[in-house]
Amino acid sequence: MDEHVSDLQAHNPIKRESYLDAASSVIRNARSAVARSVNLTMVYAYFEIGRIIVEEEQGGEKRAEYGKQIIKRLSMQLTKEFGKGYSIDNLKLMRRFYVVYSKEIIGETVIPQSANLPTTKNKRAFSLSWSHYLKLMRMEDAGKRRFYEIEADRSDWSVRELQRQIDSGLYERIALSKDPEGTNRLAKDGQSLEKPADIIKDPYILEFLGLKEESSYSESELEEKIIDNLQDFMLELGRGFTFVGRQQRFTYEEDHFMVDLVFYNRLLRCFVLLDLKIGKLAHQDIGQMQMYVHYYDRCVKLEEENPTIGILLCQDKNDAVVEMTLPEGNEQIFASRYKTVLPSKEELQKLLSEANEVQGHMTF
Repeated sequence: MDEHVSDLQAHNPIKRESYLDAASSVIRNARSAVARSVNLTMVYAYFEIGRIIVEEEQGGEKRAEYGKQIIKRLSMQLTKEFGKGYSIDNLKLMRRFYVVYSKEIIGETVIPQSANLPTTKNKRAFSLSWSHYLKLMRMEDAGKRRFYEIEADRSDWSVRELQRQIDSGLYERIALSKDPEGTNRLAKDGQSLEKPADIIKDPYILEFLGLKEESSYSESELEEKIIDNLQDFMLELGRGFTFVGRQQRFTYEEDHFMVDLVFYNRLLRCFVLLDLKIGKLAHQDIGQMQMYVHYYDRCVKLEEENPTIGILLCQDKNDAVVEMTLPEGNEQIFASRYKTVLPSKEELQKLLSEANEVQGHMTF
């Protein structure tokens, strides 16, 4: 038997590795599915515990002290029977979980993967872990809370990724380009990618690069940092992006040109070119991007694919210069600022307010 196995290894080592890897993959996927199922089951259980607490409070004495006693007695009972995890503070969180989410039915929150999920009595489905909902519960704005729940489910964000998107003001940065009706849809359906402008953010937050805002660095160093942190960068770009390459070269007669970063968006079915600029954007930079976009449209993209999108990432820009340089009705070239540190709430609000003023009187 051992000789036969050795012969198989000698004659077909690749095949042997493939079936070993496949078996390992099955076990990993099964364990992941079990863990997800357990986590999801506990989320529903916590919602029900919250319901029991609230209904007992409502049906009992109308005194705050009575409510405290309910949670205290329940904590003692559950801890005695099931061990850790049912402290007074945790039960208060379960109560809050029920209060927050019992007001929202599934028709108000579209969860993309919810088709096979169970629902609560008020038809509410949950698809994330308890740790995710602990983050979401802190938001007072129901629309914003629903948006992050949908996107976390749709993009399979970890808790860390969810917190990062909240801290970077993703909802506000996307909502900035929407009219009131579009913002309402954003809260109900999450981010839709139907046209080029839907993938654009201003500013892009690149704190994961580890570059200080006031430090001097070259465009090549910025590019290198992005490549080193490509997974985080693509998370910031959004859904549907695949990486094509860096410093993509093309030639016109004897002149050579390089596109810094090239991506493809599967949802919009088009190439997305990124050019990195240190300092303030100049009109020549916009003209150069127009040439890159024209080249890809004429020489690279397939006939059935959509027009190429170009994004200029810069530290600063003059929106009036951008508007005057680009043709009217432009839907292919965009200029956005980037920040290499996570802005404070005050700084982010200032950035969004400035961008909002610009959006109020000009269109790219």
